[in-house]
This record gives sequence, structure tokens and C-alpha cells, in this order.
Amino acid sequence: MANWDWEDTDWDWEDTEESSCGEEQKQIISEPEIDKEWLLGILREFHKEPVTISECNVSPGCMSNESALSAIIRVKLKYVLNDTNTTQDLSLIVKELPKDAFSRFFVIEGQFDLREIKFYTQVMPDLKEFQKKQLASQGNESDEEIVLSVPVCYHAHYTPADESDDNPTTPDSILVLHDLRDYDFRHIKFREGMTYDQTKVALDAIARIHAHSLAMKVVEGEPLSERYPFLFQTAKATDSYQQLVERGLPQLAKFLKSTPGLEEILEALLVLRPRTKHIISALLAPEGPLALITHTDFWCNNLLFKEGPSGLECCILDWQMVTYSRPTNDIALLLVSSLPTELRRKHTETFLDIYWQALNSTTSRLGVDIPKDLGYTREDLNKDYRRSQLLALLLCIGSVDVALGDTDTEQRLIDVLKDLHNEGVLTDETAIANSENDS
Repeated sequence: MANWDWEDTDWDWEDTEESSCGEEQKQIISEPEIDKEWLLGILREFHKEPVTISECNVSPGCMSNESALSAIIRVKLKYVLNDTNTTQDLSLIVKELPKDAFSRFFVIEGQFDLREIKFYTQVMPDLKEFQKKQLASQGNESDEEIVLSVPVCYHAHYTPADESDDNPTTPDSILVLHDLRDYDFRHIKFREGMTYDQTKVALDAIARIHAHSLAMKVVEGEPLSERYPFLFQTAKATDSYQQLVERGLPQLAKFLKSTPGLEEILEALLVLRPRTKHIISALLAPEGPLALITHTDFWCNNLLFKEGPSGLECCILDWQMVTYSRPTNDIALLLVSSLPTELRRKHTETFLDIYWQALNSTTSRLGVDIPKDLGYTREDLNKDYRRSQLLALLLCIGSVDVALGDTDTEQRLIDVLKDLHNEGVLTDETAIANSENDS
């Protein structure tokens, strides 16, 4: 739940002013110009057919809660495909590099934009093609498609830096995605936390993506870290998260000192502090047979929900931190950060069962039996989850300002700290020592 000391993404379009870019006017928002001709090119490229745009409105990226990892622009279109008489409505978001010089440098240096672009242009097409091939090879061509719940990508472009003396240029990137907020998908409020049903469908959605990357690795025999060298590398990710922890821990310590009865927790955290970088590095590093592609920022603010014809649906956003890691890192961050206390306490084991069942049912359809082929069991998932809780807590500490300042979220944080301390997660010398040795 990294917020990098800036406001978290909350695509709140209520206060934006739209500008027309129809026949009579073209609004230049950025380079490249987001105008009618540019959008026509994108739609023609996407559909591979002639397109006519009848109406186009662009909302400049002036949202109050804009993410520092990208400048976000919204586009609403009406267009006709292949000269038919049927007009289609389409809402898009355009993600560009931040305009602020510091944020722009941070994103370029950390390659956050590149990772998300590569996720949509390389990882997702590979996973979909692998699914198609595996279902066909098992005689399941008529089998129902396994939905991978991420926004549709309409266009992506990345220009690396050119540091030659003759023509030096800075990197640039642009990503155009389907804007699901106009199709009844909604964020939930972090303050309220997720419901049982929301957690269930979120775990099912991430399990399907996890399962595809795992099965593809096993069946095709190509290491994911070699296939996708752009994934967030452990060393770089560790440095980024450690910076967050160092920023957030003093804030948390001040809060804990002002709250009676939390002295032991504060002491345990301070003892842990010199070792956090080693622990983060070890827990982020892929380990064992279940190493696969993880979201690594999997919490409620990066999820959208919708009531569909067959029930509640979930879509996963913001893949800037996509990593090769262990799946329990995603599970733990979601459960530790985004669930009300009673729901987390009562149903953690149930949620692990839900995830395990979704993971296994998907990999089975793709030709991999996890217990049989990989020797990994439900008990192993429990062990990994216990360790991942410590990483999740450290990431929460790094973004502790999200919770502080509100009575409900502060109490939720206190409950998490108490529970993990009582369970020995903060002082589990075996787990911590293993983490340090692994790193």
C-alpha cells in the first residue's frame, strides 16, 4: 500500500471540468496531443478497422487526489466502428509521466511507468495466449474463458532516454486503459474496510493471475525473472520499501507513545528496526516452487468492485510494482491493511482456503497440479502467509499516514499490531533469522 509520501490514487472525476475535442475544437493536454486525431489512431490500431469519432471530451488531470506515480487524464468518446450505424460509448484514462519534476524523476528512476506498460503489453498477452493454448491442448476449446480481471489496454508507448551527445532526449511514456469508473465499478472506502464478499472476489481475482503465471512457468520451463527482466527487482524494491519504513516508523512511534498500553509493541518494533531491510529483502525475494508474478501493492485502494449479472466482480488496478515474488505477499497485504478487525480475526483461515481453492482450480485447468507437481501444500501456504504478514506490516508502517488521523483506521492499526505481536510475528526469532539468512 505504498503511497510514497504523496496522495493515493483515487480517480475522483466529480470535480474535473471537461473540454471538447470534437469537430470544432481540439484540446491539447500534453505531448503527444490528446486530441481527436490522436484518439482516432488509437481506436483504429486497437480495432484494426476504420473508426469515426462523433464526440470527444477530455478532462485534464486536475483531480484532487491524483497519484504521484502518473498524471491521469480522462477521455469520453462516442464513435462508430466500421461505418456502422451503431454508436459506441467509451471511457478511457490516459496515464502519463507526472508533470512535477521531482515526481517525474522518481518514476523514471524507479521505472514504475515501464513496469506497468510492460505488464499490459507483455505479461497479460502472454498469460492470455498461454491460457488459450492450454485449454485447447487439453480438449477444452469450448471451455469457458478464465477471466483475468484487469482493465483493457487500448494503447501503450514507452520512449527510453537517449543520452547521446547529438540528440539527447528524456524518457516518455503513455498508457491508455479502459476507465471502469463509468461502468458501475467503484472503489471502496479505506476507512470502512472491505466486506467478506469483496475480500472473497478480490482473492479469487488475484489467484487467477497468480495461477496463470505459475502454470506458464512450470509448463514452458522458462524462469519468469528471465522472461520479464523489467519486474521490480528485489534490491530496488527493498530500497524503496525501506525508505517508506524509515519515513513511517517515527510517525508510528509517536502515535504509539501517545496511546497507553502499547509500550511492548513499540519496543518490539524498535528492536526490529535495524533488521527491517534484511527482512524486506528476504520476504520480497522469490522462494520455493510457488514463486510467481505478484501485484505487490495489493490493497483496497487498487481494487474496483461491481455488481454484475453473475454476482460481485473485482478488477485490479495499478501494476507499477509488479514483481516476481511469493503469492502470500499479496494475500497478507490485503488482509492486514484493508479488512475490519473482526472480519480479519474471524475469517483469515477461510480467506486462505478461498485463495488456495481458486489457485488450485485455475492451475488445474491449465495443466498443473500444485500439490502433486510442485510438492506444495495448504500447510506450506500457512507458513508462507505467517512470514508475509511481517512484510505486510512493514509496508503498512511505511504508509502509516493513511491510517493516522481517523479514529476507526487508527484502531484497526492498533488491532493489527496487537494481534501480530500476540501471535509472535514481531518477535518470531526463527522467521526473522531465516529472513536475514535468506537475504
